[in-house]
Amino acid sequence: MEIRHQHSPQEVAKMDSKALRASFLMENVFEEDQIKLVYSHYDRVIIGGVMPRKSLVELPNYDSLKANYFLERRELGIINVGGKGKVIVDEVAYEMDKLDCLYVGKGAKNINFANVANPLFFLMSSPAHQTYPTCLMRQTEASPAQMGAVETANQRTIYKYIHLDGIQSCQLVMGLTLLKTGNVWNTMSPHTHDRRMEAYFYFDIPENQGVLHLMGEPQETRHLWVNNHQAIISPPWSIHSGCGTSSYGFIWGMAGENQSFADMDFVSVTHLK
Repeated sequence: MEIRHQHSPQEVAKMDSKALRASFLMENVFEEDQIKLVYSHYDRVIIGGVMPRKSLVELPNYDSLKANYFLERRELGIINVGGKGKVIVDEVAYEMDKLDCLYVGKGAKNINFANVANPLFFLMSSPAHQTYPTCLMRQTEASPAQMGAVETANQRTIYKYIHLDGIQSCQLVMGLTLLKTGNVWNTMSPHTHDRRMEAYFYFDIPENQGVLHLMGEPQETRHLWVNNHQAIISPPWSIHSGCGTSSYGFIWGMAGENQSFADMDFVSVTHLK
């Protein structure tokens, strides 16, 4: 598990592309029959991916957590962006189709990932102080919300899974956004929320296409080119927005001081620099 430390806005303003990518981009999220994880000191969130193919893949413990098992003091959100798969939590199996979400509460000891039809599991974990029950939510149960417009190239559907009115958690919030065909902008108008960090995981980007992800302080923006199945760690003080060369989808996950989805400090597009 790779560990990444925090960076101040002043540091980020001086970074070149190589430093930005090393600090905020997770380039290799999936590797066959492996678990790939990054531990971020932004709200001590862990992100990563699991790609079970030939064998069962178990979520290991890590010495850097100083815990008896991975979820001794943490909770976990899982969203499948591939074919059908199975997650086994303390001997209870949950079958997951593409875009289904599974929340695993604090205290679960044995988590295993199994292949049914080539799944790709994106993981996000945050510290937890209380146990909430493990819960599976299908994409069809996620109460989709329509946002944006064709005129601004950001017409999209938002699916909320782990949030105040959905799957209950300590501080983890997770969902995903699907852009309508021909739309390319996500999270416009941009915003920050200094009370919690956010992570983006991009998926369903067509071959030979990409997303220009914007980050940084609103008056000191930077950009990263992101490919399919790559993830971004976004500091609480940073905007997080993107424009693709085609339509795509992305998972968003947050953790921090509160769980209010509407807790945003909006920034006018005309004030960006």
